Amino acid sequence: MQEAGMFRIRVPASTANLGPGFDSIGLALNLYLEVYGSLSDKWEITPLTEDMKQFPADETNFIVQIAMKTAAFYGKELPPCRLFVSSEIPLARGLGSSASAIVAGIELADTALALHLSAEEKSRHASSFEGHPDNAGASVFGGLVVGYHAADYTKVIHFPVEDLAVMAVIPDFELLTEDSRNVLPAHLTYQDAIRGSAASNLLVAAAMTNDWSILGKMMQRDPYHQPYRARLVPHLRKAEEIAGICGAYGTALSGAGPTVLSLVEENRTETLKHSFEKAFPSYDIRRLGVDNIGSQVSVLSSEEFSALDFSMLR
Repeated sequence: MQEAGMFRIRVPASTANLGPGFDSIGLALNLYLEVYGSLSDKWEITPLTEDMKQFPADETNFIVQIAMKTAAFYGKELPPCRLFVSSEIPLARGLGSSASAIVAGIELADTALALHLSAEEKSRHASSFEGHPDNAGASVFGGLVVGYHAADYTKVIHFPVEDLAVMAVIPDFELLTEDSRNVLPAHLTYQDAIRGSAASNLLVAAAMTNDWSILGKMMQRDPYHQPYRARLVPHLRKAEEIAGICGAYGTALSGAGPTVLSLVEENRTETLKHSFEKAFPSYDIRRLGVDNIGSQVSVLSSEEFSALDFSMLR
């Protein structure tokens, strides 16, 4: 590591699936997990935001555990660090909080040990930890990602998304991915699988040609997970109806839920935000954007690190 070992890791949130792109399509969002750190003689993790206070403050912390496993993959031992962790990403809401932590752990190992991993290698590790490449790939690469992950092969193709706003309806309750997956069927009919594949294929083609209207239509034609998860997310249908009236391109569960996302053009965001706030007064309604950069690591000088006012991040 350069300088005195001071660094900042910044990883974006993500939404996955966009309807029929189940476990394969993701979009990076401009909410961030940040880890500030330096080499130390022992592990010490200081939470800077409320959600982070529930996690261990030593080497059993999830981010550190991922970093240690990544280091071990390369036959190395991770040196202790002092870390300050801040996150804007709501936990267990379908916005990729676990994937962002996984990517942060991989970036921590890469930074502390100077592994010089490529983005493709980071994506492979993250997808292996996560089990699928949609959230993990979006957090690594940024933009819209389309990925394939198997035990022997991972590939993620990514491209930037411009002039598209994202309106999020974030409920006041959590929904664990495991619980959301338990309602999915063990089998689909052959015809349902064909229709889902066609919708997903057309969704990707529409995204690549900036045809957001077609993309939105395909978001509504998912046979894989939303019909089954809808009973766990009672606000989904109402959000879809409101978004349609307000002229949004499309609406879908964000990942496993319970957050619902609408893709909308910039000049319709205020109208949609107001309508969502009126319909869901106890929920957190946020206007988000697409992050086209992905995870970043900055090496800080001792002076820059010392000048950081961590109290401002709490």
